[in-house]
Amino acid sequence: MNLELFIARRIHFDKDGDKKVTSPTVKVAMAGIALGLAVMILSIAIIVGFKKQIREKVIGFGAHIQITNFDNNASFEYLPIAVNDTLMEQLRSLPGIRHVETFATKPGILKTDEDFQGIVLKGIDADYDWTFFRENLQEGDVFSLDPEKNSTDAIISRTLADMLGLKVGDRFHSYFVQDNVRARSFSITGIYDTGFLDYDKLFVLVDIRQVRRLNGWDSDQVSGIELQINDYERLDEIAENVYFEMAEQQDRDGNNFYTRSAKELNPAIFGWLEVLDINVVVILLLMILVSGFTMISGLLVLILERTNMIGILKAMGQDNRSIRKIFLYVSSFIIGKGMLWGNVIGLVICFLQAQFGLIPLDPATYYLDAVPIDLSLGALLLLNIGTLAATLLMLLGPSYLITKIEPAKTIRFE
Repeated sequence: MNLELFIARRIHFDKDGDKKVTSPTVKVAMAGIALGLAVMILSIAIIVGFKKQIREKVIGFGAHIQITNFDNNASFEYLPIAVNDTLMEQLRSLPGIRHVETFATKPGILKTDEDFQGIVLKGIDADYDWTFFRENLQEGDVFSLDPEKNSTDAIISRTLADMLGLKVGDRFHSYFVQDNVRARSFSITGIYDTGFLDYDKLFVLVDIRQVRRLNGWDSDQVSGIELQINDYERLDEIAENVYFEMAEQQDRDGNNFYTRSAKELNPAIFGWLEVLDINVVVILLLMILVSGFTMISGLLVLILERTNMIGILKAMGQDNRSIRKIFLYVSSFIIGKGMLWGNVIGLVICFLQAQFGLIPLDPATYYLDAVPIDLSLGALLLLNIGTLAATLLMLLGPSYLITKIEPAKTIRFE
């Protein structure tokens, strides 16, 4: 029989003893643990959700990995590369690659009778993965491409539609400045809204053949190739493999290929997301310290209240280590109850926010319309285990107060 555990249970669960001092102290300690854990759960869920959604939006507009002409500048006016079926199959066969597609871009101006806006036509082919835009489609539908006929269909954003007074079924004119001004007319089949305003107000999706005609390119020339991967955590590794795979190759015109990951294409955004990890670490450390110091105060009160009992146990032959274990067991009961309530509070708030979006955000500032939530079971378990371990470790030092208690003096203490 575990004597220390038995005594700890009697101390903590006995309802008949005098708990005028202990009860408020225990409640305060439990509240500190519950509040700290709830805040930590929310912090991780929000930061992970925020990073994931922003990352998915950026990748949705431009893929995980992009291959372009090595001589390109920093604009959307790309120099072309020539692709063929052999190259595409080679890329599809690389480990970790889920999908491969081509694209072509052309900056221009979208104009209506009342207003105009600078845009980028993004030409896509029949192999384009519509998953991202279908998930964010608000009206209408995506368009399909007929291999025998150039399409004039287009998908625009809610931002552009509202700015220019357009709706599904409307036609709009776009103008492109080259040696002379060229115009194209498109019909809107769908309106999307990702909340990522920097890109929403920029990209209009059209048939890639329209962009080729505007640029004067051949049927095998594109602005670049987009690669989707299976596991984002392997992005750097897979991007490096693709880079070396393409480094020694050239297209039919002798152009070199330039491979970049989404992180390299959008360093400011991904750098900003990495900084958020520091915020999480700071919050976790602060909450663990708050929980730990709350429990330390509770443990000290428990020890002082049970000074008489400690003296009796020592007089009966119990050593300091055994008595310390008793009070650490009692502390673990308090921590366990606090963590239970902390999990309940944190998970309920996460559920309500995920389902109903109770806390809104300004998309112009945060690129999202509501606080995002993403919490995995693994992260939740690690957080609970880490909190329990860290808090108990912080109690080891204060528990040494028991070694200073002398039975001859304290056995008479009331």
